[in-house]
Amino acid sequence: MIYAENVLICFTVPFAISLLFTRGHSRRLIMAFLAGMIVCILSAYIAGFFEVMSGFNSEDTSIFLSPIIEECMKLLLLLFCIYVFELSDEEIQLFAVGVGAGFATFENCCIMLSSGAQHLTYALIRGSAVGVMHIVTLVALAKGLQLLKSYKAFSLAGTAGVLSLSVTVHGLYNLLVSKPGISSYIGYVLPMICAILLCRINCVPMGKEEK
Repeated sequence: MIYAENVLICFTVPFAISLLFTRGHSRRLIMAFLAGMIVCILSAYIAGFFEVMSGFNSEDTSIFLSPIIEECMKLLLLLFCIYVFELSDEEIQLFAVGVGAGFATFENCCIMLSSGAQHLTYALIRGSAVGVMHIVTLVALAKGLQLLKSYKAFSLAGTAGVLSLSVTVHGLYNLLVSKPGISSYIGYVLPMICAILLCRINCVPMGKEEK
């Protein structure tokens, strides 16, 4: 058994000290990374509460509850920063990447510390599948919010639509990897495929406004 709070302290202290020696985008990325770890542990608390209240087992919770709770928490953090700090499109994406990386890193560390990391294959799967998945869903959220922002279409319906996309990808991944076999292999490669597609989209210009 590990105490996630102790792991969080071990991460938070050196990162917090590093903020004293950084400026600009580097500082924002570190702050986003820290925020991602905090959101991760808060999401775990909330998911644990609903697991007890609903009577679900851990597998059902990971499939039906965790994707909704975790993506909602990420979205709330992203919306808070967009409205409070008036982030530009570039800053929104930078913040999303930092939060996703912090969330994935903290979750992977806690799980591997509790279950062991003797097998290299398991570590590779955790890093390249679960870790990438959290970054992908948050970048997709950021892309959707950027579109709503650029078209001045921020609304409850639009935000819910963007959230449903990230929840679907997250829930689909958890469902595919819940059972061993072909479905789990598909689930392991799904985040990397989504990451490649998002990178391609990010490289394509949105439009030639100078004309």
